[in-house]
Amino acid sequence: MSIRPFEQHTPRIHPTAYVDDLALVIGDVEIGEDSSIWPMSVVRGDIHRIRIGARTSIQDGTVIHVTHDSRFCPGGQPTLIGNDVTVGHKVILHACTVEDFCLIGMGAIVMDKAIVRSRVTIGAGSVVPPGKVLESGFLYVGSPIKQVRPLNECELEFLEYSPQNYRRLQKRHQAMRNLP
Repeated sequence: MSIRPFEQHTPRIHPTAYVDDLALVIGDVEIGEDSSIWPMSVVRGDIHRIRIGARTSIQDGTVIHVTHDSRFCPGGQPTLIGNDVTVGHKVILHACTVEDFCLIGMGAIVMDKAIVRSRVTIGAGSVVPPGKVLESGFLYVGSPIKQVRPLNECELEFLEYSPQNYRRLQKRHQAMRNLP
């Protein structure tokens, strides 16, 4: 795995987290307990901070970045990802907030200062524009994204199942890494 400091910041990765050998984590990044960063993902906290909570899965090819402090964005903007979040393959999360128990579909883009409230599903390929706030408990799809309907009971249960499933898979990968 490639874990790199940037200037005075070194990534802080919980001992139970899994970072694949082909992932890249740079700078002011914290990765929580039992979270996973899968192959070809880039988590680049060079110009602001990135926080990834517990039991969160960042799947293959995802890019997570931030916005720097400037007159266009005073103070800059971090990327904050909560607990029990499933981030699908090839997602871009840029200077945004994703709260707990969310599913971000494959290829989705969540842009600067957008807020994804807890228990939201974002459909594959959707684009969340800058500053958009997604209300808890709904399915959102499209480019630009639109609220489609409330999540049903099965979909809400899946938001809890998915991070547990990836945690089990992560443990299997960690076990393989520890073989002689």
